[in-house]
Amino acid sequence: MRRTWWIYLIAVLGLIAVAAPFAWMFLGSFKTQGELLRVPPTWLPEAPTSQNYDDLFSKANFPQYFVNSAIVAIAVTAGNLIFCSMVGYSLAKLRFRGRNALFVLVLATLMIPGVVTFVPLFVLVTNAGLANSYPGLILPFLVSPFGVFLMRQFFSGLPDDLMDAGRVDGTSELGIFARIMLPLTRPALATLGILTFLGSWNNFLWPLVIAQTEEMYTLPVALALYSTGQNAQNYGLLMAGAVVVVVPVLVIFLVFQRHVTRGIAITGLK
Repeated sequence: MRRTWWIYLIAVLGLIAVAAPFAWMFLGSFKTQGELLRVPPTWLPEAPTSQNYDDLFSKANFPQYFVNSAIVAIAVTAGNLIFCSMVGYSLAKLRFRGRNALFVLVLATLMIPGVVTFVPLFVLVTNAGLANSYPGLILPFLVSPFGVFLMRQFFSGLPDDLMDAGRVDGTSELGIFARIMLPLTRPALATLGILTFLGSWNNFLWPLVIAQTEEMYTLPVALALYSTGQNAQNYGLLMAGAVVVVVPVLVIFLVFQRHVTRGIAITGLK
């Protein structure tokens, strides 16, 4: 124990370094503009006020931005859970011509930066008339290569005897997938769902170019655009907006982090 005290010290210092900005942001959202500009700065608010949150939800259109983010994140997460599990199951358990080549193609797309396909994807969505709409924000991300790879790895670890037993009992292939194999992948589904939700909730660049009117803005886009112009100096309002963006995903990750760790460990990802 005495020889490892420095490990705990480094861990504590790292925790403080990571948590301090979030604590400063949260406490700053309850400060007045004058207190935020004070030198030297104060850590705890001297006169806590909720005025920043009142202004955020009354003067700005943040409730609509929150709803937009929730709709997009939930739809993208549901799509990935459904389609990635189907494709992963097919690549892991079904025998068909070109299966290995298709899996290699999935692995190849994992190595392609998203910026490379950003412009072609934008042109495709725009030509399809889906710009400035929920389908335009959702459809390009309903299936992810990482999700397919994750589910394929998990399905590969399940015994084929379960499928054979289902076929002997007369279960259809769809029934084997939905009733026998899919319930066994809960750790992987939880991992995929949480990571997908976090990524979609925090997505900034794609909603920035697709959402062309204020009514379709998501929270990250609205917060970034709201930090320009006359609102750029209203630090309390910006911190309150940042709290609204960060807290939901932070709570979700803290609650389900054990599922993420377990799912990644079971699927053999490093």
